[in-house]
Amino acid sequence: MATLKNWQASAGELKERGVRLPACDVAALKRAGVEQPVWIHFGGGNLFRAFHAQIAQDLADKGLLTRGVVVVETFRPFTLDEVYAPYNYDILQVVMNADGTLDERVLAVTAGGVFANSQRPEDLELAKHYFESPELQLATFTITEKGYGLRDAKGNLLPFVAAELEAGPDAAASTMGIVAALLLARFNAGATPIAMVSTDNFSQNGARFREAILTVANGWLEHGHVTQEFIDYVSDEARVSFPWSMIDRITPNPSPETEEALKQQGWEDLDLIATPSGARFAGFANTEACHYLVIEDSFPNGRPALEEGGVILCDRDTAEKADTMKVTACLNPLHTCLAVFGCLLGYARIWQEMEDEDLVALIRHLGYDEDLPVVVDPKVIDPQKFIAELLAERLPNKSLPDAPQRIATDTSQKVAIRYGHTLNAYLAAGKDVSGLTYIPLTIAGWLRYLTGVNDKGEAFACSPDPLLEGLQAHVAGLKLGEADAAAVHAAARPILSNKEIFTLDLYEAGLGEKVEGYLLEMLAGPGAVAETIKKYL
Repeated sequence: MATLKNWQASAGELKERGVRLPACDVAALKRAGVEQPVWIHFGGGNLFRAFHAQIAQDLADKGLLTRGVVVVETFRPFTLDEVYAPYNYDILQVVMNADGTLDERVLAVTAGGVFANSQRPEDLELAKHYFESPELQLATFTITEKGYGLRDAKGNLLPFVAAELEAGPDAAASTMGIVAALLLARFNAGATPIAMVSTDNFSQNGARFREAILTVANGWLEHGHVTQEFIDYVSDEARVSFPWSMIDRITPNPSPETEEALKQQGWEDLDLIATPSGARFAGFANTEACHYLVIEDSFPNGRPALEEGGVILCDRDTAEKADTMKVTACLNPLHTCLAVFGCLLGYARIWQEMEDEDLVALIRHLGYDEDLPVVVDPKVIDPQKFIAELLAERLPNKSLPDAPQRIATDTSQKVAIRYGHTLNAYLAAGKDVSGLTYIPLTIAGWLRYLTGVNDKGEAFACSPDPLLEGLQAHVAGLKLGEADAAAVHAAARPILSNKEIFTLDLYEAGLGEKVEGYLLEMLAGPGAVAETIKKYL
């Protein structure tokens, strides 16, 4: 039997079982990182645990990173207290191969954690201390797209953000406010350069990150809390850079299936950990073998040799093209399509959907026929090979316990990039979009999903979404087997014409009526969703 909490005592046994162990001086690595890291990461969720920690461990094992990474949380300390600290900040990475085998590796590169929030003043001061040091080179982020949001759908500052800006840096409580306050501490300590690297999964993440920080900084300037010199510092990408990136690694919540497999191997302390938000953690992080991380090589204070950990470093234009390829064409649109239809058709795992010939044909048509024609090849990743790998190897991986319900989370925040961007690309090229089938069919599927009634006529709970309540209010009158064209139009028009959701009015683009037609067909009665998909293949 072995425990992650004391893995070093079982090192011989673990090696015999094929578990890969750190090839560095773990104690020295952690000690140096706690004293002063060169790399800090905000958002210690499953993606960091499965991916970024692997990159850092690769560097440490090669002697290219001698200080461990410090993880920072700003919203709540739960993961630090309940997931990291009990395991000495170590992680068991579990790569789930398509053949059913598990590749296990202990990642011991995380040195410590900090809850940078006024609720823990000593932690907040430690975070400031880290940022004041010129030895800190980069901060990476996986805080989800919502973490950068400061404004509502109408473009107005959220009330709590407006209050923060008026109160000043000492009252910062939002993630963007706290990060801006840490940059202010760095400015006051000598204004050493730093790279602020969003690796969150949305387009032009670096630009959005920079805009958010400048919004906070300029708000403080207007209220007399900071000087113009601080604005100049944060605005100068030769001193504070915000590199653009593309990240891709399917990393589901730790699953009961993985938990049971590890127990059968003899691991004693890797039980699932429930969180207040409903997400799951464990001492392990399960993920797929395939991974990509493309980052604009803009690090004004130097950086670790990230390329030695598999990171593709390039210019901004290439990073944007790689991201656009993935999120608008070759992965994310297909994932969202599977998510909404998977929920409607009663699937609990993405791999199960890949055994449904109609769903496979649907996403194949969506990707190859309608997305790829307007994709620009980034050169560092081949779009054709990328999507072929996704369809043949990644999505059908039965070892990967990913759920359509997880992917369906926050769909209203995703459709602009996954579908609106492609539609805009067609229109910008002077191409008619009225002949498209699979993009509007997927959008219709999302509206059908919002009714909260599956294809059998049974109620189900839609995944969390910040606009869910308002969206469901629009479709509340649509009853399975009873809807007519007028009811569908009344329900769909406020959504399909909303440029805040899609970035364009789908009626003006020539697709609104087509989406309505597909939606009406899907509401004909039980089984109509599956029948509609089959009809248009």
